[in-house]
Amino acid sequence: MPMYSIKEMLYKAQAERYAVPAFDVSNLEFVRSVVEVAEEERSPVILMVVPPDAEAALPYLVSLAKAASENVSVPLALHLDHSPSFELCQKAIEAGFTSVMFDGSSLPFDENVAITKRVVEYAHARGVSVEAELGHVGKAETAEGEQADVTQLTGPEDVKRFVELANVDALAVSIGTAHGIYTSLPQLDIPRLKKIRSITSVPLVLHGGSDTPDDQVKEAIANGITKLNIFSELCVAMVEGLQEFLATNKKKAPWPIEIFEKPMTKMREVVRRKIHLCGSSGKI
Repeated sequence: MPMYSIKEMLYKAQAERYAVPAFDVSNLEFVRSVVEVAEEERSPVILMVVPPDAEAALPYLVSLAKAASENVSVPLALHLDHSPSFELCQKAIEAGFTSVMFDGSSLPFDENVAITKRVVEYAHARGVSVEAELGHVGKAETAEGEQADVTQLTGPEDVKRFVELANVDALAVSIGTAHGIYTSLPQLDIPRLKKIRSITSVPLVLHGGSDTPDDQVKEAIANGITKLNIFSELCVAMVEGLQEFLATNKKKAPWPIEIFEKPMTKMREVVRRKIHLCGSSGKI
């Protein structure tokens, strides 16, 4: 079936009060792990590509996503995650992505708006949806991310103006999560999220979905989050699976399908758990 845009996916999720799980995928094994479990669970899912993977293998990843969409019956989108530039968004759109994210969260407000608006105008003219970020989601291994510096959180007072000026289809908000694997647990600012939700009807996105406590994720979804981003937990699962294989493998030249059997089993477990957490099973 044809790939979807995130706009139609997220407005449905918003109306029915669940979230669509979004997974960064780096190769065939990631793509298969995500879409095969999504098909089993009858769940919509978003395949995302981070800039390093886009720069290294964009046409290959687009082909994998298109092949996946032709072999499953659940809604599937292909999304560029955290693009630092208009040019990379443009390249992804031309390659066949159904949505893109321009991440201007580290820029001054006016500059973030200006570039986001340029991306939106280009994307909307081609039927592609756009996610932006207001506030900044940092990295879990640094104080910037894990300490939840209040100056980096999304200011509710800026949301209405940003959305109106940039005309985005989805907004990533910073409410206390971080990218990566935490060394101490985050505490999400749910009152801040509630305030943001009261200000705008645009679907809200939570980055840093890996390792965030389930109870906090559920509360965030109950208060307006419609897309949950996951990557680090898939990477951890892949590495653990590879380590298990290497610890027992006696072959000098094992087949790749043997090498990736355990990693894919573990990645599928992550995907299934996140689908259940998001409440997206059966939401096709």
